[in-house]
Amino acid sequence: MTTTVHPVLRVAPAAPAAAAAYFRAGLAFHADVSDVAAALAVDGDPGFVVLDSRSTESWEQGHIPGAIHLPTALIPEQAEQLLDKSVPVVTYCWGPGCNGATRAALALAELGYQVKEMLGGFEYWAREGFEFETWEGRERRAADPLTAPVDAADCGC
Repeated sequence: MTTTVHPVLRVAPAAPAAAAAYFRAGLAFHADVSDVAAALAVDGDPGFVVLDSRSTESWEQGHIPGAIHLPTALIPEQAEQLLDKSVPVVTYCWGPGCNGATRAALALAELGYQVKEMLGGFEYWAREGFEFETWEGRERRAADPLTAPVDAADCGC
């Protein structure tokens, strides 16, 4: 009798200790949109700054309130004027299909900053119904039920 190995298990899962190390490392490099929003919603210092690495046109189209605008290409020459190396930085760009936040995080890390990338970027910030700013003022869209709970304060994860 031949047993079919499905694609999911064609390569065996990692050993639990290796998986734990991998996922722990991922959390050291990434932040979740909901976690960033929750930290920014609390009165006081969240312990990090948020950096939008997109163009000025993109920034004006919409950005996270309180974020610092610093396009990736300008990080080497302007980061030290805008950021404190003792404060962690959370970068974001358009969304999961864009690696601009990854490039910005790399540029900052190479300059000696502690940095995380916000998964989902501005796309998921807006899709999850969090307030954002445009050149016209503040806006908020209804949460997309495919990305955020409709009737709960958080997703429970």
